Parts: sequence; C-alpha cells; structure tokens
Amino acid sequence: MVRARTTSVNAEVLRDSQHEGVFRYRSRAGLYLYFSPVKPPPDAMTRDLQLGARIRTLRQARRLTLRDVSERAGVTESFLSQVEREVTSPSIATVQRIARALDLSIAQLFADEPEAGRVVRREARRRIAYPGLKAVDEFLTSNMAGRLQVILSTIEPGGGTGDEPYTHESDEEVVVVLTGVLDLWVSDEHYVLREGDAITFPSRLPHWNMNRSDGPVTVLFCVTPPSF
Repeated sequence: MVRARTTSVNAEVLRDSQHEGVFRYRSRAGLYLYFSPVKPPPDAMTRDLQLGARIRTLRQARRLTLRDVSERAGVTESFLSQVEREVTSPSIATVQRIARALDLSIAQLFADEPEAGRVVRREARRRIAYPGLKAVDEFLTSNMAGRLQVILSTIEPGGGTGDEPYTHESDEEVVVVLTGVLDLWVSDEHYVLREGDAITFPSRLPHWNMNRSDGPVTVLFCVTPPSF
C-alpha cells in the first residue's frame, strides 16, 4: 500500500493486488469512503446534458428574453446567444451567474425530476459536459435538500474551470485528486495537488483550477451545504 501526502484530510491510494487503483478517504469521524475512478462500461447509458440547450429551454420556459438573462448575468446578449447555440463555452464563474439569473444553482440548472432514494447508480449520474473547458462533471449526490454535495470531475490537459475565479455559498469544500495532477488557486495561494492529495477551504474564497499536466485528472469535489 502506498500512502500519499494530504492536506487537512486523511487520504490514501491503495495499490495492493486486491484494491489496485482504489482510492480510500478517511473522514475526521473515522469513517472510510472508497472510490474507484474507472470509466463506466461501454453499455452504460449515462445522461449527458448539453449546457446551451438546457439554458435556452429554462429561459424560454420562464418567458425571459436573451436580453433579460444577459443583463442579470452581466454578459452580452450576443455571448449568451453563442452559449445557447454551443458556439462558445463559458467559464464556471459565468455559468454560475447565468444560473443565478434564472434563480437556480448550477446543479439545479440540470436537475429534471427529484430523484428518490439514497443510491445514485453509475449509469444514472447527471453528467455535464463543458467542451470548451475540456471537463465533465458527474453529480454523485442527487438531493439538493441534503447537507452534502459530491461531484466527480474529469479534466483533460489544458482544461479547468476557466481563468475567472468564482465563489459559491457553501461553508466548506474538500478537493481530492484521485488520479493525475491538478493546479488549484485559492485566493492568492497556489497549490499543486497530486494523486491522493486533498485540501479543505471555504467555498466563499475565490478559487479556480486547471490541468497543466500531459494527462487527464480526476477530482472529487465535496461541498457542504450544497450550493454548486
């Protein structure tokens, strides 16, 4: 077993023959959570949601014009039109402002009907693709009324949240790197997080990330309470 350096939380990558590639996270309460960042099987029917089409559908359902939403979000009308037509990809900070202009969080932006039960099956995860940001988010928790939100993010080389820092209304956030290397900025501080590393910080501090390595990185984002 190989133990990796961590920040604020206890995490390790298991490399014995029985648990090859499995990531174990130990909470302060002494509970263990296990994650395996493997890709879904080819026949898994995950729900890939298109950002632009979803924004357009919600805007029209609220009988709002492009000008209405763009003014609320602080972007130009032409830029919002390009986002809706998938011509351009906004940063996470801009997606957040657009969602708020629709009186939603980012997670609510993509929520259809509330899911009952405790389990989110792999094939039933809500997946949000950000082509311009070279990232895909998978929501591992479904209940926004709960106290915890967990997002599994896969970021390709050169991808990330965009060059604009953002904040959200959670009390605390834990970022755990499952595979690869992630550059993370929190306020004026810069961290290079490698496989097995973890960091905790207040979500209300401006932060952003980028994959500056040659390979993809998989990251677990845990926030409480849900706000993303």
